[in-house]
Amino acid sequence: MATTVSRKALVGAVLLTALIGAGRPQSVPPAPRGLTTLEPGDWVLHDRESGKDVHLCLGDTRQLLQLRHPGAQCRRFVVTDSAQSVAVTNDCGLAGNERTDIRIETPRLVQIEAQGIVDGAPFSMAMEGRRVGVCR
Repeated sequence: MATTVSRKALVGAVLLTALIGAGRPQSVPPAPRGLTTLEPGDWVLHDRESGKDVHLCLGDTRQLLQLRHPGAQCRRFVVTDSAQSVAVTNDCGLAGNERTDIRIETPRLVQIEAQGIVDGAPFSMAMEGRRVGVCR
């Protein structure tokens, strides 16, 4: 026996489904393929301009994609994703935006270039990332 659903009931069901889904946390997109080859652990990021080193306990390789907006909820668009390079743009709302290009030399060595806006000010950086061991 077929039942007839009114247009009003169908629209209501679609809206209810959308509202229920809106309250759920959004799923985190998978890491770009190129980043899956990188080894997690203790990494040193060497800033080519300042000469300073920053240690990063890299558990999730996606951390490299928004170094100037860590922890921010950003919308990401993958521009390039290959075994040798990854490029993404991040729109982080009022926190700013960022374009990050990563050249993967080995699973333990990367070259990172990023530029964008953080808190209303422009930035540009070039870094070399090297895995140096396990996280402490």
